[in-house]
Amino acid sequence: MPVRSTVLPFALALLASSALAAFADPAFNRVASFAVTDNMPKGKDASAKTSAEIIAASEDGRLLVYSDSPLGGIGLIDIADPKAPKAGGFVDMDGEPTSVTVLGGKALVAVNTSETKASPSGRLSVVDLSTKSVGETCDLGGQPDSVAVSPDKSLLAVAIENERDEDVNDGALPQAPAGFLAILALKDGAPDCASMKKVDLSGIAAIAPEDPEPEFVSFNSDDEIAVTLQENDHVAIVDGRTGKVTGHFSAGSVALDGVDAEDDGALSFTDTIEARPREPDAVKWLGTDRLVTANEGDWKGGTRGFTIFKRDGTVAYESGPSLEMKAAEAGHYPDKRSDAKGIEPEGLEVAKFGEDTLIFVLAERGSVVGVYKDTGAAPQFLQLLPSGVSPEGAVAIPSRNLLATANEADLVEDGAARSHVMIYERGEGTPLYPQLVSTEKDGHPIGWGALSGLSVDPSNPMRLHAVSDSVYKAMPTIYTIDASAKPARIVDAMPVTMDGKPAAKMDIEGIANDDAGGFWLASEGDAKKEVPHRLVHVDAKGAVMETVDFPKTLLQGETRFGAEGIAKNGDTLWIAVQRPWKDDEKNTTKLLAYDLKTKEWGAVAYPLEKAEGKGGWVGLSEIALHGDHAYFIERDNRIGQAAKLKTITRVALAEMKPAKLGETLPVVSKETVRDLLPDLKAGGGYVVDKVEGFAIAPDGKAYIVTDNDGVDDSSGETVFLTLDKLAAN
Repeated sequence: MPVRSTVLPFALALLASSALAAFADPAFNRVASFAVTDNMPKGKDASAKTSAEIIAASEDGRLLVYSDSPLGGIGLIDIADPKAPKAGGFVDMDGEPTSVTVLGGKALVAVNTSETKASPSGRLSVVDLSTKSVGETCDLGGQPDSVAVSPDKSLLAVAIENERDEDVNDGALPQAPAGFLAILALKDGAPDCASMKKVDLSGIAAIAPEDPEPEFVSFNSDDEIAVTLQENDHVAIVDGRTGKVTGHFSAGSVALDGVDAEDDGALSFTDTIEARPREPDAVKWLGTDRLVTANEGDWKGGTRGFTIFKRDGTVAYESGPSLEMKAAEAGHYPDKRSDAKGIEPEGLEVAKFGEDTLIFVLAERGSVVGVYKDTGAAPQFLQLLPSGVSPEGAVAIPSRNLLATANEADLVEDGAARSHVMIYERGEGTPLYPQLVSTEKDGHPIGWGALSGLSVDPSNPMRLHAVSDSVYKAMPTIYTIDASAKPARIVDAMPVTMDGKPAAKMDIEGIANDDAGGFWLASEGDAKKEVPHRLVHVDAKGAVMETVDFPKTLLQGETRFGAEGIAKNGDTLWIAVQRPWKDDEKNTTKLLAYDLKTKEWGAVAYPLEKAEGKGGWVGLSEIALHGDHAYFIERDNRIGQAAKLKTITRVALAEMKPAKLGETLPVVSKETVRDLLPDLKAGGGYVVDKVEGFAIAPDGKAYIVTDNDGVDDSSGETVFLTLDKLAAN
């Protein structure tokens, strides 16, 4: 019978852990990130697509090896100093590497050489890591996926998936030829091709039994191999020495309650999903009697969590959406995947650090790693690690207290984040991430992301208000942040409403207190989407009281890059326009002034730094007032190593004397106060693009928040900085 579970997220969360911020020592913190482009082969265009998918480590833990499918090879990273990883080179595999493991001084690489899915082929290749030369190869007789070496280093297992063609019959099974498990003996650190056993896994699953598609393999200390048949929603256990299937079971199904099941531009964890197959991807042994699976799903299923099974298929623990709720609390929930498979747990690693057996669950779409302690019963949630975009593989190096993740997505076409390998170190102390989390409201996490503006509450300098941008078009929201907590906490969310309904056609980018308990909001327009450039005045409950559209004189030169920040100085609202409009002088943008008494508009010109590189631009993201100055976030649109400009600047208020619209605008002079690049690099990751929110308390303490794009083509990472002083020194 299929294994079916129905789970409630918060009951499970209570079983698995306490509150998100209640971390136990020791903890992992990210210490470095390595851009896969640093291993680009000589002569290859730097804009070529790359990836880091499956990752392994040398036996001394000083070298990482990852598979790079788009480039057709493996990359090496020297981590003798884990805080300063170095490019170790690239080895062309003449095919598509799908997985890699390391044995002694050699990498064993599974390579897909299939010309079509109907005629799958592949090989196992041995790479000498010292010379970077390809040696022996074994014909595997099909398209390989996962590889694993037994703990005693005598056996190698390869999942031969022979994956289906999703364009044939809507991707439905069966699609010949069937996959199988390959087992090879290892002699002197190399595979013995002649010893290969082909283990037939057909006939055991209830779903498409004639077409097993093995996905992932894992050995235990008894040389038993756990194999997931993802599309078949099944798990098999094979004796590695004899090649006999000694056990198997359906992975079963799970019904979920308290999730977001609609891609509707709103974060609401109140939906129910009927039972669907787990369809596990990665599997790892916990000892010899239990297995843990990451239930990513494929063609029919995916249950947003992970499961611990006893070897007979009995469910020992089901996470349900509890990991997804942890991701939501940290702003990592991908709303655009709500109608699909949510955060999609895909990868796993299990390793013993000291006395603790730890389980690392990689969420492909949430771009986080959940760290759990195995207790023998319900695992204890320890922390959430930020990764690059789409973590695919992980390797633990307990001898050096390290963990590395390979992050698959390379968004070169979008000018966004490139593929990275992240390195984490376990030590005493508390986690540095997340820096901002949400609490519960009405029994569910406050969903958040894409924060685009900040202001300080006049009655409490440790309370902030933030706004979300158009990523959440169905629920424009004002958030309340308790900045005194560590990590800072989102304690309330107030929808912006008009006539009792969520306000439509808004892209809120800035927020300022109106000195009467309400707020002025800056909404960035987009003519193509019929979203007007405007100011919006809301009361203390978020209800719209007044809208002020930009005047026609101003709109004659409009682009879609409009209001990005707003601040109130007496009876004047100052609005920072992000980028130059058609009527602006080169490398200047407008600072608009709106007089609340006379209803008149004016402006001055702000001088922008020059942009670097093709497609690059520089603009303003925020304005904040303090003392005799207006402060700004001026930044480029670059990510990672390409990021060159993320700064705080200031202009004397006395110099901001607006001219009437249509007149020549006076150009103000600016002063750079702080380079934010060191602050953005301090967390060990790559520099994120959008420094969007900025506010200054009366005592001069400043707060900065980045916009994570709603975890859409983004790592989902939010940096929340508290600066005791604006200047860096």
